[in-house]
Amino acid sequence: MSSRRAVLNWIEKVLGAVEKLCIFIASISLVILIVTYFWLAFGRKVLNDSPTWVEQLSFVLICYIVFLGAAAGVRNNTHLGVTVFRDMMPVMIQKVLIVSIDLIVAAFGLVMMVSSWRWVAFGWDSLIPMLDVPESIRSAAICIFGGLIFIFAGMRAISRILTFSTWLPEEPFSNDPIETENL
Repeated sequence: MSSRRAVLNWIEKVLGAVEKLCIFIASISLVILIVTYFWLAFGRKVLNDSPTWVEQLSFVLICYIVFLGAAAGVRNNTHLGVTVFRDMMPVMIQKVLIVSIDLIVAAFGLVMMVSSWRWVAFGWDSLIPMLDVPESIRSAAICIFGGLIFIFAGMRAISRILTFSTWLPEEPFSNDPIETENL
């Protein structure tokens, strides 16, 4: 195995671990969200004293659930995409389009990270009402998401460029059990 392939494999393992960490944090956040809403309902209906902090905490948790889950989706390449026109092209054009899309997504992530960093820097002085934590905690989810997209999509583009002659675009419906049974 070439040293280039060994480095790419190592980076893929690291990015796989980062993706699993994103899913883990998003999952824990979802559990915390469910527990806090249970506490809200219990406080409102049984104790007749609604906790006021649940709404603000849920907004922070939803930011992390959505953005970390979406970043993992970028890593797995599981986001919804329309590939009809790409799939009609010759393989070489498909490969160029796929790499171009990865580069565009990486650029979007970089712009998102840089732009949201201003919100993070600006929000350290103001506190989220009822939670008494900096507003930047909320904005940091967007910044982290942009950075993860930049890394995940950018690394996929680099990997595809370095191994351009050896990989092929996925076949449409290749994972569809109905299609494979009928063959």
